[in-house]
Amino acid sequence: MARKNLNRNSLLGVVAVLALFAWQYFNPEPLPKTADAPAYRSEAGAVQSAFAEQRSGVWLETQGTVRRILADDNEDSRHQRFILDVGNGHTVLVAHNIDLAERVPVRVGDALLLRGRYEWNQRGGVIHWTHHDPQGREAGGWIRKSATLYR
Repeated sequence: MARKNLNRNSLLGVVAVLALFAWQYFNPEPLPKTADAPAYRSEAGAVQSAFAEQRSGVWLETQGTVRRILADDNEDSRHQRFILDVGNGHTVLVAHNIDLAERVPVRVGDALLLRGRYEWNQRGGVIHWTHHDPQGREAGGWIRKSATLYR
């Protein structure tokens, strides 16, 4: 009987450790706020707020649905580009650097969660830096499609 309880407790411990690692992998930490760092926003409507305030250089986290896939931008560093509908009729261009990160296999209608740096423009804005920082100075961004994280 004691041996059964020991095996069950060991198994529960292993499962708990694996669950913790999985949670940390699929739930990246938000960027820390410092005096010289741009604001980080993760609330609903972060893109719409940044657009209305004409803010640029704002790190934010948002979610949306892919509305249109555009041709890659192959000038200088290569970027995968697509239009993301973030709600209430607002769309934003996502420019994902495919020289630094894996291409995200997106299709029209796919739901995405992403973190990146927002830059204002009259068309709704651009989110870039959806990848790791190759120099390790910034926390960087990511795109999550289903359970896969692209950095």
